[in-house]
Amino acid sequence: MRTASAAIFGWILALSLIGCQKQYIPNTEIVDTDFNREVIAFVERYRHAVEDRNIGVLMSLAAPRYFDNSGTPTGDDDVDRDGLERVISERFSAVEEIRFEMRYRDIFVQDSVVFVQYTYTMSFQYSVDGETRWHNHTGDKRLELERQKDSFLILSGM
Repeated sequence: MRTASAAIFGWILALSLIGCQKQYIPNTEIVDTDFNREVIAFVERYRHAVEDRNIGVLMSLAAPRYFDNSGTPTGDDDVDRDGLERVISERFSAVEEIRFEMRYRDIFVQDSVVFVQYTYTMSFQYSVDGETRWHNHTGDKRLELERQKDSFLILSGM
């Protein structure tokens, strides 16, 4: 009887632990919640707009108070919303094709700003002197978002 009680207790404990495991959004390190799915859906619009080199969509995703200091201490590479379209246009002008993959690592909210941390792999094709080349880059990056009614806008990180 004692062995049977211990076995039943063990099964109940195991089942309760399985029930408490966090579920993650597939292909991410992000806990599966409605809010996190909504954030990722928004960021996927951004990712697709980059791949499509769609400046209009990218600008529509930028908050009026967009500002990016490019992670450097000097101000010569800082970009506000007014300069964002120019910077994006310059970067896209020489590019013929872009592949942009994102591995979502964390989503958190601090002082009403939504932070999305991810690792990206970007490959882009460009021409130099009539010769087509591919360039690949991998790195860690962060988008900062603000809530807007039923969506978000990007404050920084494009």
